[in-house]
Amino acid sequence: MESREKTLLRFTTTGSVDDGKSTLIGRLLYETKSIFEDQYAAIEKTSKRKGYDEVDLALLLDGLSAEREQGITIDVAYRYFESPKRKFIIADTPGHVQYTRNMITGASTADLAIILIDAENGVLTQSRRHGIINSLLQIPHLIVAVNKMDLVDYSECVYKNIVSSYEKFSEKLDIHDIVFIPVSALKGDNVAKKSDNMPWYDGATLLHYLETVHVTANRNLLDFRFPIQYVIRPNHGFRGFAGRITSGTISPGEEIVVLPSGKTTTVKSIVTHDGELSEAFPPQSVVLTLNDEIDISRGDMIVRKNNLPQVSNHFEAIICWMDEQAMSNGNSYILKHTTNNVKAFIPRVVYKIDVNTLHREKTDALALNDIARVEIKTASPVLFDTYRVNRGTGSFILIDPLTNNTVAAGMIRGVSRTIDDVIEGAKDKSVTQKKSPHTIWSGWNISREVRELRNSHKAAVLWLTGYSGSGKSTIARNIEKALFEAGCQTMLLDGDNIRHGLCGDLGFSDKDRSENIRRVGEMARLFFESGSIVICTFISPFEKDRATVRSLFPTDRFFEVHVKCDLEVCKRRDPNGLYKKALSGEIKEFTGISSPYEEPRNPEIVVETDLQSAEDIVARIVDTLKKERYF
Repeated sequence: MESREKTLLRFTTTGSVDDGKSTLIGRLLYETKSIFEDQYAAIEKTSKRKGYDEVDLALLLDGLSAEREQGITIDVAYRYFESPKRKFIIADTPGHVQYTRNMITGASTADLAIILIDAENGVLTQSRRHGIINSLLQIPHLIVAVNKMDLVDYSECVYKNIVSSYEKFSEKLDIHDIVFIPVSALKGDNVAKKSDNMPWYDGATLLHYLETVHVTANRNLLDFRFPIQYVIRPNHGFRGFAGRITSGTISPGEEIVVLPSGKTTTVKSIVTHDGELSEAFPPQSVVLTLNDEIDISRGDMIVRKNNLPQVSNHFEAIICWMDEQAMSNGNSYILKHTTNNVKAFIPRVVYKIDVNTLHREKTDALALNDIARVEIKTASPVLFDTYRVNRGTGSFILIDPLTNNTVAAGMIRGVSRTIDDVIEGAKDKSVTQKKSPHTIWSGWNISREVRELRNSHKAAVLWLTGYSGSGKSTIARNIEKALFEAGCQTMLLDGDNIRHGLCGDLGFSDKDRSENIRRVGEMARLFFESGSIVICTFISPFEKDRATVRSLFPTDRFFEVHVKCDLEVCKRRDPNGLYKKALSGEIKEFTGISSPYEEPRNPEIVVETDLQSAEDIVARIVDTLKKERYF
C-alpha cells in the first residue's frame, strides 16, 4: 500500500562521452538495491575479465553489443528503480556528439535532468549543448554532477572552478532551478551517502535531492487537450473517441468543443478497460463518449469551450537538427504533432545558436546537431500551445517523407509575426472589403437575373485549384471551349495571364499571393454579375484566400474544383520549368517546394489528373453543370 502512494520522477542523464553517466545510474541501482544477484555477479565477472579494480556498474546499462565493444552509450536506455521515498524512471542518453538526437528523445518527457561533467576535463562544448537543449525543452530542474572527483583528489578548487564556469554559462539560459553536486560514481561519493573525502561540501547527496525535489507542480492540469487517436465503434450502440490526455482534466457532463470543426457538446462518459471514470487526467489513455453525434477523426482535438489552443499554419519554433543530411529551405517534411501528420516547410532560418557563446548566427542551412530558431509553414492549420505553456501540444518532430527518418525535434515558440503582420493586425477589422475613399456603391445597372434570362443559362464560378503542373489550365481551356460551343457566355481567368496585367505588380510572398487572389475574386464577381460562367485557374494555395473568394458568391453558384496530382508527377511535368528554378533557389516561396499547399477540405468536385484523362475530367465537370441545370 505504501508503494502506491509514492510519487514518480522521470529524469535523464546527459553529458559528454565517457563522463560516467552509465556508471552513475548503475551506482544508483546498486545503492537502492535494484540489482538482482545474478546481474551483479555477471558484471563482477566481466569487470575482472577486463582487469578492472572496481566492479564496472556501467555494464548494467550498456546493453547493446556495439556499446560493450566501444565502451560508449549509443541508444537511450530506460531503467526503473525505486527508493523507500519515490519511484524513478531514468533515461541514460548518449554523450557522443552524433547521438545528440537520442539525448533529445530521452529528455523530452523528463521532469529533471542530470548533466555530468568530468572533473578532469571540465566544461566541454557538449556539456554546453546539453544545457541549451535542457533549457529549450523546459526541463524544470537541473543537477550538474561534477563526476570523477576521485581522479582530481577530491579537490575543492577544481570543483569550484567548474561550478563558476557553468554558472556563468547558465545565466544566459532559461533555467530557474540548478544545483551542483560533486560526486564519484565509481566510488559512490555523494551519490547515496555523504562523502568523507569531501568534507568541504555541505549540500545534499544526489539520491536525497532526487527523492525530495518537488515535481507535481510541473504538470499542466489546467488546459485540457485530448488529441484523437482512433474512433471506436464496435457496434451501432457505441461510438467513442480514444486517445491519451496530453494535459488538463475532464469529467462527465463538462462542455467541450471539437477542433477544427468547432462543434460543441458535452462528455457523456469516460470509458477504460477497467470501467468508467468520474475524472480523467494526464497521461491516462481513455475513451470519451459524447452526448451528440459529431464527425470526429484522427488528428482532431477535444478541448474545453473556453480554453482553446492556438490555430495556425505559420509559426516559429526552436529545432535541433538530427539528420546527417543537411537541411535546406527547398525541402518539404512531414510534421508530426500529437496525433496529426501534416506536410510542412521551413521557409526561413531566423538564426542559429552558437552553443559556446549563445550568439545568434545567420544561416540558410542546418547541419547535424545544429540548434536554431526557424519559421515553419504547414499545409493545413495546426492546433498547438506554446511549448512553455504545454510541452505536449508545443512539441513536434519533422520526418523526411522519402527516407522516413526523423530529421528534427522542435518546440513551438508562437505564431510567426513579421512587421507586416503587426501592421495588418493594427488595421480596423470591421472593414471586410476594400474600397477607395469617398466612393458610394450604386448597385448593378442590369441585374444578373435579367442577364441570365437573356443568356438562357445561369451564371456560375468554377474555381480550379491545385499544384503548378497539375493540369488546371488545360482542363479550364477545354471546359470553356465546351461551354462556349454549347452557347454559354464564358470568361476564363488564368493565373499567368492575370499576372501580365492586373497583378503584374505582385510577387509571390504570402501577402502578395493573397492580394492576387483577392483581386481575381473581385474580377470574377464582375463577370459573374454580367451573367457569365467564369472559369478561374489559380494555384491559390491558402484555404483562407479561397474562402474569401467563395464568400463573394451565392452558395450554389460557386464550384471549387480540386485538381489533384501527385507532387512528384507535377515536378516531372514542369511545363514552364518553374520547379527546376525553385529547386535551384532561383524562385523563392514556390508552392510545393518551399511554400505549402493547403488542400481543400470540402471541394464540390475532385479530379485526379495523374489517374484520369483530361477529356474524361472535362466531360465530368460539364455534365455536372448540365445536371444542375446551369445550361
